[in-house]
Formats: sequence, C-alpha cells, structure tokens
Amino acid sequence: MTTLKILALAAGTAFLSSGNIPENRSIQSNVPVTLIPSSSMVKDNKIQVALLLDTSNSMDGLIDQAKSRLWNIVNTLTTLKYNGKAPQIEIALYEYGNDGIRDENYIRQIAPLTQDLDLISEKLFALKTNGGSEYCGAVIRDASANLNWDSNDKSMKLIYIAGNEAFNQGKINYKDVVSKAKDKNIYTNTIFCGSREEGIQTFWQNGASLGGGKYFNIDSDRKVIYIETPYDIKISECNAKLNDTYIYYGNHGSEYRLKQITQDKNAESQSASNLVERAVAKSKKNAYKNDHWDLVDKAEKDAGFIANVKESELPAELKGKSKEEIQKTITAKSAARDKIQKEIEELSKKRQTFIDGEMKKRGTDDSDDLGKAIESSIVELAKKNGYSL
Repeated sequence: MTTLKILALAAGTAFLSSGNIPENRSIQSNVPVTLIPSSSMVKDNKIQVALLLDTSNSMDGLIDQAKSRLWNIVNTLTTLKYNGKAPQIEIALYEYGNDGIRDENYIRQIAPLTQDLDLISEKLFALKTNGGSEYCGAVIRDASANLNWDSNDKSMKLIYIAGNEAFNQGKINYKDVVSKAKDKNIYTNTIFCGSREEGIQTFWQNGASLGGGKYFNIDSDRKVIYIETPYDIKISECNAKLNDTYIYYGNHGSEYRLKQITQDKNAESQSASNLVERAVAKSKKNAYKNDHWDLVDKAEKDAGFIANVKESELPAELKGKSKEEIQKTITAKSAARDKIQKEIEELSKKRQTFIDGEMKKRGTDDSDDLGKAIESSIVELAKKNGYSL
C-alpha cells in the first residue's frame, strides 16, 4: 500500500449492475440470435475523487502538500479492486476562498472529473493563494451538482474539502448540500487545517458526519517527509524510457507530449521521491491513460483508428509511412511500454516494502498531512463498499 505523498481532489462511489437472461425464454432455431456476454452488460466501476482546496492567503502550505502528495494518492487509488478488477480513476479539482475568483462565492472549477492526470497536475501547480472568504457549502454544492458523477451505484464517489475557516460560512447551508450529495452516494470528507478541537467547534466534523465521510485535522504547514530508497534511481530511469514509448497525434498532440515532460519536472521540483511516485502512477493502465493524444493508447482503445487516421494528424516520423508500417511501430512501442510498466511495478513493490520498514523504525506513520488523511479514508471507505486492496 503506497504511503501517500500528494494531494487531492475528489472522487466517486458507484458499483456494478448485472444483466440476466431469463432461463425460460424460448428461441426459435431459424431466427439468428446474438447473445451478449454478461460481462459486457456490467458497467465498469469508477473511483471518482473531487478535491476542493482553500486557496486563501493562509493556505500556501496546504497547496504545497497537495503538490507533494498527488501521485501517491493516485497510487493508493490504483491498488483498489472490485470483484478483482481495477476501476477507472477520475479526479477533479476546485479552488475556493480566493479573492481573485470572479464569483460571488469565490469558487472555481479548475478541472472536471477526468482521466487526464497531467492536466490535474498542471492546474495544481498553477494555483496561487490570495485573500479570501471561504464558503464551504457553496463549493460542495457546485461540485456535487455540476461534476459528471458516475451513475453506477458501485462506483466510489468522494469529495475532499480542505481549509481552515468555519465550515458554516456563506449563504449556502452546508447541512443541506452534504446531505443531498450523500443521497446521490457522493460522500463528503473534511480536512481541517488546524487543531482537532477547533475543527470540531467550527463544524468540520459535523460536515463529514452528515456527508457520510471522515473528518481529519492536519498541520498544513508541515513539510512532507520523503524516504529515499535504493530503487528510486532505477524507477526514474524507467520513467525516461516510458516517455519514449509515447507517439503523439492530432493538432495538439505535441503540446500534450510537452505537458507530460513538464509535469515530470514539476513532480521532481517537489522532490526526487515525488517524481518516483509519478512514475509509478504512470505505470498503472487504469489511472494514466492518454488516448486523447497518444497513438499507442488510442489504438488500444479503438482498433480501427490507425486504418482511418489522416497523415496530417501524424508526427513527422510517421508521415509517408504505410498503415502497416505505422501499425508495426505502434505494436513495438506498446510491447516496450508493457515491459517497462511491469518493471516499474516490481520495483515499486520493493520500494514500498523498504519505506514501510523505515517508517516502522522511526515509529511514525507520517499521518499529519493532507495525503495521509486522504489515503486512510479512501482505504476505509473502499472496504465498506466492497473494494479490496
């Protein structure tokens, strides 16, 4: 289980539905019938997480923890399974309490629920703190009503809101919005940046209780602890090789390719360990998908795409090549990616064992930060909803 190193965001709880064909249905032998396998009638689960961050002046430490913990949180999400299958991961990002936001409630959706984790990282690293009136009820109402939450009742749908002012500020009644969200199986978890008692007195615990989630308090100014391991350098080397397996396409493909590299650098700017956590996340197929710009992921999702792709959408190295040559290149890149991702997976298991051992020696679980709060609640809520590690 990965010890969290990053932030946050929000996410869902829905589950599987199954279709059954009545056993007493009669079928005429002269009528062609196509039976749909039951597995195709079962909707895949999602884990959807919406992170609502206070970006008022006093919250620089919170934002820094979010940057430092993002990929570790993603890695925690990817360890969860439902009926043996890894769910699709989606994250959304909001900011609130910032005077620079042109909204009467000072809230802004930064990113919708998305699998584009490079986008989440980009937006997170662009956050700036400024001034502020913090209206928790308003931002929870917006997130629970306007995000594209999954209709599957076996998906996990989770809101995490973090801040340091009274939870009941503003015109929107937090009790109403968290209760309505819970009715839609969206669970609200609250993270107060301050003492536990103050968070209770200012209604953060009550918000979580009504929302079916967990209440935490953290020291938002605490620096994230990193433990170097003998496997970090090798995983970073694998990450560089992994990047070489991506082939961009489309009008904006080269921009997304550059964004991938930029977010590697952003992760590394927090620490070498944070870059390693990002590399581990990039090795998880259910979390890090880029079919909107990468030919390898696109071809896996849509087998007929290569046959119809326009030459103008291809990168320079594939222009002028036949469809067969393009497919051969993509097949080779896909095989290389699979091999690298498996190597990272094995190294990350050894790395986590090393980290767990060091944490035990230190006699601390590094619990007083945003990432650890999110990690522990995700695991607890997942178990209640039938998920396993």
